Amino acid sequence: MSQHSKPGGISKRFVIIGGGPGGTTCATYAARLGATVTLIERDLVGGAAHLLDCIPSKAMIATGGAMAMMKDASEMGLAKVDVLLDVDALRSRIQDIEDRLESSVTELLRSQGVRLVHGHGRLLSPNQVEVTTVEGQIEVLDADIIVLSTGSRPRIPDWAPVDGHRILTTRDAYPPPELPEHLIVVGSGVTGVEFVHMFNSFGSKVTLIVSRQQVLPEKDPEVAAVLERSFLDRGVRLFMGARAESIESIEHGVKVHCDDGRVAQGSHVLLAIGSVPNSDNLGLEAAGVVSDGGYVVVDHNCRSNIATIYAAGDLSGKLPLSSVASTQGRKIAEHAMGLHAAGPHRHIDYDKAASAIFTDPEIADVGVAEADAFAEGRKIRVTKVPFSVSAKALINNDSRGFVKIVSDPATGVVMGGSIVGRHAAELISVLALAVSANLTVQDLVESLFVHPALAEVLGEAAE
Repeated sequence: MSQHSKPGGISKRFVIIGGGPGGTTCATYAARLGATVTLIERDLVGGAAHLLDCIPSKAMIATGGAMAMMKDASEMGLAKVDVLLDVDALRSRIQDIEDRLESSVTELLRSQGVRLVHGHGRLLSPNQVEVTTVEGQIEVLDADIIVLSTGSRPRIPDWAPVDGHRILTTRDAYPPPELPEHLIVVGSGVTGVEFVHMFNSFGSKVTLIVSRQQVLPEKDPEVAAVLERSFLDRGVRLFMGARAESIESIEHGVKVHCDDGRVAQGSHVLLAIGSVPNSDNLGLEAAGVVSDGGYVVVDHNCRSNIATIYAAGDLSGKLPLSSVASTQGRKIAEHAMGLHAAGPHRHIDYDKAASAIFTDPEIADVGVAEADAFAEGRKIRVTKVPFSVSAKALINNDSRGFVKIVSDPATGVVMGGSIVGRHAAELISVLALAVSANLTVQDLVESLFVHPALAEVLGEAAE
């Protein structure tokens, strides 16, 4: 098959609304397969959630990590140095990273012949999209395939009078107008704990409002406990079992009132309580697309109830991860162009997606979790090895955390795992491959890892 033709030799017209990881990946793959592709994006090519949330937060965390390393220089045999955060320089660095990433994605799309339209797209029917460009011009595009990948935005409850100055959403904080003296974070999920770590490392006092009895309520309790201890050791104040219900602006600060009567007072408050899909004014009803709470209902091929319309990324209601969105985009292009009929076509197994939390220590997991397996009555084998046995961890002066592997006791197949510690986000890739490829713990044991390396602990945990 030619690189620029689909099975049967008939080109298809793709119209993609939303230029995040899902939309851009779909666009490039479809174009390579011979489709004529138009990509509509009203904000940033590369995705607002990706470039305005994910990338800036990780850049800020990296800066905080560099500060921590320099402050601990004496423990590595170096003279102790004092470091100060330059907020303007950090803001400039984040903008430079965003600009470079957007430019590279834009260049890739153009190199594949993708037409870029800056504006707002809206469904008119299962085969038509209306575009209102940023210049105000209106164009109607005919399409054989329509892909919706409009992403999501931070959820703002009615009781939170966000002002972008002292009462912030996540997108107001990369970085905020001023470094908070005392930041109150509402929400103890992945985004919330990353902000706690981030601003604590910059020197801000931090209070975390935790609505349940552990941070990261969807994660392994043993993993969450390590992070809680780390936060407490660093002076973070935890309001456990408290749900925020109102925010009061006071002179030079804010108060967050909780449902149990407790009140947190600080200079700023940041909301990290989930997101909502960008499906407003998308024309779902006009095209007959079924949605649930604003999310497009999709099948295992990411196709909606309308055969010509697919959805990827946050809008699909699946895992809100850039890696998942990109994979969905590729799978949509393959399915819509008929590659599933030409040979084996693997559907996305969302249960095998690896994820990471960029706190200190880092946290990463994949596949079956120990607590979930026990709750479901599944038979599993769990092995755990601490990083304190690792020579490389001692060399790094950071032996916190552990590797935990969940496997099938009968076959030895790796079912999942969790890693807490330095570079957990990188190390989890080994376990992710093992889970996806149905490798066994013996396969890991027989692997010849580098010495000294943190990865050696993976082999030891598999024994």
